[in-house]
Amino acid sequence: MTGKAPKRPRDANQLAKLMVDIATGEEQDDGSTPDQLKLSAAKRKGANARARSLTPEERSEIASTAAAARWKKKN
Repeated sequence: MTGKAPKRPRDANQLAKLMVDIATGEEQDDGSTPDQLKLSAAKRKGANARARSLTPEERSEIASTAAAARWKKKN
């Protein structure tokens, strides 16, 4: 397959060079593999379907629960 992302080198020196090349812009790295892109697209589809199926009251209740959990962590 030509669209497959190259594997990261196992050798520490080669990996360090690759990281420097990415940082300086000599090498492109999107940070995701084709499998991860497919999975994230599938998750978005599921989330959108769930959001459409919820009533405004249910969405509000979920949001309130999430906000309460976030505030509880901070205290």
